[in-house]
Amino acid sequence: MKKLFIDTLGCQMNKSDSERIIGMLSHFGWENTDNEQEADLFIVNTCAIRQLSADKAYSRLGAWGKIKKEKNKNVKIAICGCVAQLEKENLLKKFPYVDLVFGTRNIYQLPDLIKKIETGRVCATNDNPVIENDYKIERAKSINAWLPIMEGCDNFCSYCIVPYTRGRERSRTIEAIVCEAKKILNQGFREITLLGQNVDSYGKKLEEKVNFATLLRELDKLEGDFRIRFTSSYPTDITDEVIETVKNSKKICECFHIPMQSGNDRILKEMNRRYTKEEYKNIVQKIRNSIENVAITSDFIAGFPSETYEEFLDTVNIIDELELDYSNTAAYSPRPFTKAGKMVDLFIDEEEKKRRLNILNEKVKQATLRSNEKYIGKTLEVLIDGVKDGIFQGRAGNNKVVHILDSKKHFIGEFINVKIKRVSTWCMFGESLKVNNEVDKYEKSL
Repeated sequence: MKKLFIDTLGCQMNKSDSERIIGMLSHFGWENTDNEQEADLFIVNTCAIRQLSADKAYSRLGAWGKIKKEKNKNVKIAICGCVAQLEKENLLKKFPYVDLVFGTRNIYQLPDLIKKIETGRVCATNDNPVIENDYKIERAKSINAWLPIMEGCDNFCSYCIVPYTRGRERSRTIEAIVCEAKKILNQGFREITLLGQNVDSYGKKLEEKVNFATLLRELDKLEGDFRIRFTSSYPTDITDEVIETVKNSKKICECFHIPMQSGNDRILKEMNRRYTKEEYKNIVQKIRNSIENVAITSDFIAGFPSETYEEFLDTVNIIDELELDYSNTAAYSPRPFTKAGKMVDLFIDEEEKKRRLNILNEKVKQATLRSNEKYIGKTLEVLIDGVKDGIFQGRAGNNKVVHILDSKKHFIGEFINVKIKRVSTWCMFGESLKVNNEVDKYEKSL
């Protein structure tokens, strides 16, 4: 069989796209390999959210170009994902050894595109998505499966390139999502993570009158012992109906990832985020008042153009004020086409951005430890997802990592109750209260 080597950079959506690429190409005689030396086709699936991510992709292309020049002139090299959608034909000019550029909306054309590059170099970056086909999806071995429910974004935050790389919001039908979810469960996965740039906007452009809460309820009805997660949420799109649906569900995890980006109202307005600090706080409080043991995580940017140090401290302080369980952080990175990317005269010095990011990261560590400490003495249901050095570990419904201290026998994919004894910054430690020693469906499928 012909061998495919694919390197995936960036978000969960890219990981899901790569699983679809591998599964689709398996229909056409391709086998995935982890050995670069035996590859007939290289693909790098790229992220454009920051320049560092794009630079990593270019580094991969350079290394593969060297293999093509020195060892195997017949090998083909392709780039896809957000950088491909953004840069288009420029990549063929910049990297003469690249054979194929295909965008985020051209994945299902790939078998035909591979045929075309036998006779010449190709760039396919449609503005309109190519209709998806029902190919097999080669999912990574895990207890969790990625399930995209929508793609694109209509918010146009001033720092974000996603609308230019993933396009405007497009929702899949409930029927297509439920059908894929059933296949995932039949394959033995114990957790499904719903993906979208803004999952709470799900259904807005569908002919059928449905919303994200409707979808969650339909998935919650499916038979089986499994969990449902979702990411990410836009603050003001989280409705009371969604909160109540999560609260009353049997399978939906008590975890909300709600990017805030800044704790200062002026900066939020410059970012074109459609809420104030107070509105965000009210949303967080409403969720906490409704759902027991809920975890709320966020994203923050340090050094947005024109941000003063005092305004940055508002972001540092809001992490404590909101008692956030964890936050992703990044220094601002200017992106093409975005409004903030044109604010060159207001850019923060790189060293200052790094300094602020370090301060923010330290605050996140402190907040995460305090969040974990709240669970000492509590009992959480944990889904076992791995074992290392004889120690089993898993995640609670609120996504807290838990290591099992006892010496009892557990199984990958098993749900157990764990009483938390002690914690560290990034994980918790506990003892199981009840053990199911029967090898379950997931364990048999490994």
